[in-house]
Amino acid sequence: MSEKNREGKRTARERLAVEREKQKTADKRRRTLIVGASVVCVLALAAVIGVVAANAGKDDGNEEAGPVVAPSGALGKDGLAIPVGKENAKSTLTVWEDFRCPACKSFELAYRPTLHELTESGQLKIEYHLVTLIDGNMGGTGSRNSANAAACAQDAGKFAEYHDVLFDNQPQETDDAFADNGKLIELAGKVDGLDTPAFRGCVEDGTHNSWVGKSQEAFQKGRFSGTPTVLLGDKNIYQDRTMTPAKLKKMVRKADQGQKADQGQKADQGQ
Repeated sequence: MSEKNREGKRTARERLAVEREKQKTADKRRRTLIVGASVVCVLALAAVIGVVAANAGKDDGNEEAGPVVAPSGALGKDGLAIPVGKENAKSTLTVWEDFRCPACKSFELAYRPTLHELTESGQLKIEYHLVTLIDGNMGGTGSRNSANAAACAQDAGKFAEYHDVLFDNQPQETDDAFADNGKLIELAGKVDGLDTPAFRGCVEDGTHNSWVGKSQEAFQKGRFSGTPTVLLGDKNIYQDRTMTPAKLKKMVRKADQGQKADQGQKADQGQ
């Protein structure tokens, strides 16, 4: 083979090597662009997912993420207790309830006449705490929404009446009917003067939702065994199997008579 032919073949091989190197560089650049584009797509998708997640579960501002707004006249730490009865009553009954709770309804129906009699006569004051135990156990928002509606009724000075209406119309535990604000507003029609624009707005806006959440937190911190929890002083009378409406009445009257006796003695000493 002549020197000229050998030189031609070497030049061809060199050109081929150069072309292969160019092709490798182009392939590498293409892969980089594809990976970069994929990363951008993933990041964009992540951003979209983030927006969706951030908005997931929102129901027109009714979540428990807003400011804690206690209902009018609420008492105690963080204003979590709704009072019923005269402030100077000797005995105080503290009741933790969930409007979806069947046991709470049973307690209310059995003790309601006695509780009404004792509060109206000034012998007993009840402090109601509203919780969302069934929402947590069964899912849904009926406990929260009904508690918010009851707090709205408290703003209107109609808590006790609406409280009783809710228990009288309690759905089955597995039926989250109280999640429907329309249903709660409809039931307000059973209480004279409650179904007003102010009440409707309070219910639909979830004005007291965060307050309800705060009440549930207090219930959990209290380590109570369940609802209803009914405390007369420090004693959970709901756990007392011997307790009856008549026995409760006797206990409250005894405390009331003791208070009156003490007041009489002080009056005599002052003469």
